[in-house]
Amino acid sequence: MATNKGNAQRIWHNGNFINWEDAKIHVMSHVVHYGTAVFEGIRCYKTRKGSAIFRLPEHVKRLFNSAKIYRMVPPDFTYDQIFQACIDSVKVNNFDDCYIRPVIFRGLGEFGVNPLKSPVETYIITWHWGKYLGPDALENGVEVQIASWNRFSPNTLPALAKAGANYMNSQLIKMEALQHGYIEGIALDTYGFVSEGSGENIFIVKDGEIFTPPISASVLPGITRDSIIRLSREMGLNVHEEMIPREILYIADEVFFTGTAAEITPISCIDKIDVGNGKRGSITKKLQDEFFGIISGEKEDRFGWLEYLD
Repeated sequence: MATNKGNAQRIWHNGNFINWEDAKIHVMSHVVHYGTAVFEGIRCYKTRKGSAIFRLPEHVKRLFNSAKIYRMVPPDFTYDQIFQACIDSVKVNNFDDCYIRPVIFRGLGEFGVNPLKSPVETYIITWHWGKYLGPDALENGVEVQIASWNRFSPNTLPALAKAGANYMNSQLIKMEALQHGYIEGIALDTYGFVSEGSGENIFIVKDGEIFTPPISASVLPGITRDSIIRLSREMGLNVHEEMIPREILYIADEVFFTGTAAEITPISCIDKIDVGNGKRGSITKKLQDEFFGIISGEKEDRFGWLEYLD
């Protein structure tokens, strides 16, 4: 029997809720052999005003964009239906806070590289998931390395799609870092410029200004990435989306990851070189305070990011 992760009981599958242990696929499903899946990672937070899902419209839109790129938009479900199914999946499992994983993939059909004769399956799973890079990471930061594996080059795999196959590259980056004693790796693009972590976008603070790689550097257009850009500009900080040479990482005042799972995680050292003074920087902390203030309900949700369940 499959492990019941985080006390979730029910999983949404093609319009109906099924038991956790019944969410199974055939070994000959297309996704098993060819990686034909797109997915999202979404957080539901317990706030002072009740449970709320963070930027749900943007996540569902990105899910559908990813599916469109791979010609696998769910034929029987609209954006609004998947949107509501994410909310219902949290409610049916009686979660106050959780992680939400919608996934669309090619199931059991005709075998071979051609995916078009394999049916499109849609699931939405919820579970409890703590701090992705460790319980102390948000305050103390994490030690990372520059990966020997690059992100894919343009016109090979679409970096704008959050696709399962892309994360084979991420796994190589992550495993290499862990084997070398680091928490995470930073990938460069095929031209040697900074791209992103295995599952996070990256920001650099230098002389009071913020820099982050552009979408053209083979990065996923992160929802949290966009949130931090907005918060930074609201705070009067200049934000530059531009190509970043590797060596800038070593002389930056602050560096931090962003992502749904990682949230805002400072980086304390890179390749055994301290970032700044080796601790969380002041701008990173200010952004954390604003971000966590909004998602906890302690500060005004002035951007309309929270989708309350009730």
